[in-house]
Amino acid sequence: MTRPFNQGLFVFLFSAALLISWSENASAETATREALVTNALRVCADPNSLPYSNKAREGFENKIAELIGEELGLPVRYTWWPQTIGFVRNTLRLRKCDLIVGVATTSELVQNTNPYYRSVYTMVYRKDSGITATQLADPQLADKRFGVVAATPPATILALNGLIGQSKGYQLFVDTRRVSTGQMMMDDLISGEVDVALMWGANAGYFSARTDEELVLVPLLNEDPSIRLDFRISMALRYQETEWKRKLNRILRKIQPQIIAILQSYNIPLLNEKGDLIPSVE
Repeated sequence: MTRPFNQGLFVFLFSAALLISWSENASAETATREALVTNALRVCADPNSLPYSNKAREGFENKIAELIGEELGLPVRYTWWPQTIGFVRNTLRLRKCDLIVGVATTSELVQNTNPYYRSVYTMVYRKDSGITATQLADPQLADKRFGVVAATPPATILALNGLIGQSKGYQLFVDTRRVSTGQMMMDDLISGEVDVALMWGANAGYFSARTDEELVLVPLLNEDPSIRLDFRISMALRYQETEWKRKLNRILRKIQPQIIAILQSYNIPLLNEKGDLIPSVE
């Protein structure tokens, strides 16, 4: 008698073979991914995107990378690439580097370290404008013109308050080799093209400190809580690099006071874990 074909057993054995093969490949892949370059700290960064980074290493991310390099006893070596659409795909994923210094903690494209700072979108206006508002729903802003980057949370707040029609939009993704959205918005604020600029905290702090105009910076802490305006920033590395992540987290904890000092030197509004502003050091 011919033995009947046991389909269930076949599926089980086939699946088990696939699982073993996948496990072996995954182990090999993990080992490969953990094999980082050991003679330098390889960082991918934008070559012209202050206050974050540039080729002259003048950005705060450059300064923080140097601190990490010192802790590792390694020089910092850069791969430069404009930080726009495709940045991660063309840099970290192609193993041109082992670290991106700044990325939103919620990013799913990469593995995140623990966050090393938290900032918030900020309202900026000229001191001589007569504006004293601390939130966008203030009636004194009803006839003002706003500068805002398209598709960012402040644009949603403007829409909720019926103010989006009074806004000048700026592109979210630009070629930083040719355009600085932060500088453009600040120039428009100083010239009077817009009355209020709504900027990410790092841009608001940095560009406002680089003008002779007296400006007022108001971190947007009093808006509709259903619209998130503050974000934690982490460093980015490839998935599966568990030991590298642990090492970075240990370093970040150790140098946290130095990181805060660097960020405050760039005039960036910072929040603590409770969401309160960290007092700036004069």
